[in-house]
Amino acid sequence: MKKFAVLPFALAAYPAFAAGDAGWTDLSNTNMVVTLAFLLFVTFLGYMGVHKMLGGQLDKRAEGIKSELDDARALREEAQTILASYERKQKEVADQAERIVAHAKEEAANAAAQAKEDLKASIARRLAAAEDQIASAEAAAVKEVRDSAVQVAVGAARDMIAKQMTATDGNKLIDEAIKDVEAKLH
Repeated sequence: MKKFAVLPFALAAYPAFAAGDAGWTDLSNTNMVVTLAFLLFVTFLGYMGVHKMLGGQLDKRAEGIKSELDDARALREEAQTILASYERKQKEVADQAERIVAHAKEEAANAAAQAKEDLKASIARRLAAAEDQIASAEAAAVKEVRDSAVQVAVGAARDMIAKQMTATDGNKLIDEAIKDVEAKLH
């Protein structure tokens, strides 16, 4: 293969082609020289396998870009998963906060109702205590009035009996009282 790559140089350098008016092979024609040099350069690059190297580099670059895109997709999916997780957690926290507030309101209402009941019970106890004190005071006053009435009655009866009773009647009453006491003791 190397032998054929050198052939265009050998033909161009041959003195028969260089001396005459050969047309397209005339080396004074710059277009022709540039075209030959370009073709020779491209052939040399092809022989050296530059096109394979360039293709390999482009393939590597494409694989790198593809792996970066795959990584970016994976990161995006992971970010979406994390975002969804945080949104769920936020919703759960909001629901829990609503439940806590509702429970606190319910407990406050229950505490207020219990306080009302306790206040009613306390008022009822105080009223009952006041009524008991009034009844006790009333009973004490009635007893005091009765005691006073009994004392007055006993005093009045004593005075009356003392005025109306004789000594024989008194002795008779004493004897009867002694008999009553003996009968009750035995």
